[in-house]
Parts: sequence; structure tokens; C-alpha cells
Amino acid sequence: MKLRPRLVLTTLAAGLPLVATMGWVQSRAEERAAVEALSQFLVSMMMNGGRAACEQSPQAWSRAFRLPPRGPRPPGPPPPPPRAFAYDRQGTSTDPDAPPLSPALLDQLAGKSMAREASPGPRGSAADVLLAMPWAEGPCALVLIRRPLLPMEGAVRVFTPALELWLPPAAMLVVGLLIAMGPVVRRLRALRAKVLESAKAGYQAEIGVGGADEIGDLGRAFDEAGREVRAQMEAQQRRERTLREFLENTTHDVMIPLTVLQGHLAALVERSAKSEPADGATLNGAVQEAHYMASLVHNLATAAKLEAGEPALQRHPVDLGEVLKRAVARHQPVARRSEVSLEMAVPPEPVVVAGDVTLVEQALSNVIYNAVRYNKAGGHLAAVLERTARGFSVRVIDDGPGIPEEERSRLLERYFRGNAARTRAPEGRGLGLAIAFRVAELHGWTLKLDRSEPGGLQVELVG
Repeated sequence: MKLRPRLVLTTLAAGLPLVATMGWVQSRAEERAAVEALSQFLVSMMMNGGRAACEQSPQAWSRAFRLPPRGPRPPGPPPPPPRAFAYDRQGTSTDPDAPPLSPALLDQLAGKSMAREASPGPRGSAADVLLAMPWAEGPCALVLIRRPLLPMEGAVRVFTPALELWLPPAAMLVVGLLIAMGPVVRRLRALRAKVLESAKAGYQAEIGVGGADEIGDLGRAFDEAGREVRAQMEAQQRRERTLREFLENTTHDVMIPLTVLQGHLAALVERSAKSEPADGATLNGAVQEAHYMASLVHNLATAAKLEAGEPALQRHPVDLGEVLKRAVARHQPVARRSEVSLEMAVPPEPVVVAGDVTLVEQALSNVIYNAVRYNKAGGHLAAVLERTARGFSVRVIDDGPGIPEEERSRLLERYFRGNAARTRAPEGRGLGLAIAFRVAELHGWTLKLDRSEPGGLQVELVG
């Protein structure tokens, strides 16, 4: 249902009880005024000869009693005429036609000049008004005016004056509301059109409905919702781009070591077919390429998550000593085949931190793998965990060729860059250190690169 018809129905639903209440109040006031006028008329009539006629023959007086007309008679059948009956102060009457007075009506009259009640009868209900005359003696000390009521007369009396008095202002109020709602409805329609237009444009356009009222607030809420939708759509597009780049990078990067691995395996198969012993250098190269591919796939997956703004850290207690032991053990076979000595030192007491164990292990594994891969044959490498006054320190120290000072900052680029991150140049500008730096940043730690004492590279994770 539209707003205007709903407003009209709401106004009518709220206004009809109010009109009925005002009609009831008005009807009661008119009835009270009519009873007071009737009392004054009756006392005046009795004082001007009516008392003598009533006391002489109450029955004849009752039958001859007539009230003066009150305004024009309404259309339709004439209403039953009222009757008057005379009683003494005890409520008894010598008129055989007089109905008995109810004790409640007599009690209500005590100390007053009139009493009223509705009395049921064989031909319908009646409105009774009992009036006390100025004198206290005689058969006409009390006079009962009984007016029969037509069916639904009470409701008609309530609603007729109410409609006559309150219907015009109520109608004017409804019309005024409809006119006042015109600008509101127009603004709502404009807001609806602009929202639909913005939705068709991918929520790129602002709604731009001004005003300091609720409609303006609604327009600004739509604008805020549109900005949130655009942000979510952009985040989704970034994730899709990251996924596509991840797939492209994975395909490109894995194919190179896979081709090399296939060459090594083909050479080993050829020597095996000739019953020749396996060449140690070829076998070592195959193992290194397989290890590199596994490390590369893990790094690409982690980089894709970090590039997409993920993951939300799962912080749990992490024993850094156990994590470092696993990372060193994972790279011991490659270190031995590369003729690199890999040592480790951890304190006797556990060093426990709050962090994401998967990301922390990946970061430490990357640092150790880089130190092994880019070291020289016969080189040395040490991974040392220490407890410090403020927390912990993990240092990975090698005596390899090292990195020039002006190039070290390039190893810790904040974001993954496809071409630069996929290189396998000897200086080691790969994904490993960039991921380690990002993991440290997410945990509130610090990753520092320095020249080691033997002349190689020292990578320190401090937290």
C-alpha cells in the first residue's frame, strides 16, 4: 500500500475513536443541559397552577402533560412522547398508571434536586429523570419524566452531534496531512529513483539526497552502504586478481625447477639403464630442485593470502624452540647435500609467544632456506633462539657472500611483486624474506637484516 492511503487509513483509525469520545462528551453535556432546562420548565409550570392541577388529579395531570418542542423535528417517524408521573416524598403515587420508583433512583435523589437512570421496560428501555419540587408535602412532591428510547438512539445521539461538530475539522486535518505529505512523497520517490540508478551503476554514484530530516539521513545511510558495497566489491576483485596472479606465478615458477628436475631424473634413469652408479651431483641437484619447488609452492600460497589481506591471525601459545627445531630439521638434508653446516641453539626453558604457528614456522623456514640455498659449499649456518629482557630473539647467521648494504632494504619489500619476487638470482631477492617480514609485522615483531661477523648475512627476528 502506498504511503498516502496508508496515512489516510491510519488517521481514520486514530480519529474515529477520538470523534466518538468527543461526541460522547458533547452528548453528555447536551443531556445535562436538557435535564436542567426540563427541571426549570417543570418547576415554573408547577408554580404557575400546575401544582394545584396535579394535586387535584395526578392521573389527569399526567395524561395532559406536554413538553414544549425543542427545535425542528428530525425526519422519520415521530419519537414516543414523554410522560410525567407524580409521587410523594416516599415515592408512592395515587396515579394507577405511574410506574414504581426504583430504590436506587430514590437513593440517588437524596440531598439533590434531580436523579437520572435508564430503566428497562416491556416495550424497550426508557430514560427516567426524577425531579424534586421545592415543596416537601403533598402527592406531587416528586415528578418522574419518562421518555422511551428508540433502538440505537443512544449511539445516534453520540455520533450525530460528533459528526456534525468534528467531521469538518477532521476532514480538513486529513486533507492537510495529504497536502503536507506531498513533498515527503516526492522526496521518497526521488530517493528510490537514485538508489535504483546507483544500483544499476554498480553503486559507483552517490545518492546525494540532502536535507536535515530523516529522509536525508536515509539518503546518507544509502551512500554509506554504497561505499561499503564498493569496498567489498574492490576487495573481492583484489582477491580474484591475486588468485589469478597466484595461478600464473605458480605455473611459471614451478615449470622452471620442474624442467630442471626432469633433466636430472632423465640423467639418473639413463645411468641406471646402463647399470652405472648414480651420479652424486645429479642426485643432489634433483633433491635440491624438489625441495625448492615445495618451498616455492608454500611461499606462493602464503604470499597470495597476505596480498589479499588475509589471513586473520589465529593467536595461540607457540613454543618458538619447537618451531625452530622443526624448521632446521626440514632443511638439514638439503644443507648436507649442499655441504653447508647447519647448527641450532635454543635455551633449556621454553620460549612461548602468542602467534599463528603456521605463519611463524613458514617465516623461520624461509629465512633458514635462503641462508642454506645461497651459501657456498663448505659454508656454515647457525640458527640461535635467545630469551631477552623484553621478549625473544631468533638470529639466523651465515658466512655466505652476504648482501650489499644498499640492497638489503629491497629484500624486505612490504608487498609481493610478481616479477621481482619470482627471481632466483644469486643475491636472493625472492619471496622468502618478504613473507618473513610481513609475518613479523602482523605479529608486532621486527625483522632486521645486518652483516654478520663472518661477513655473511644475519637475519634477526625480535619480539
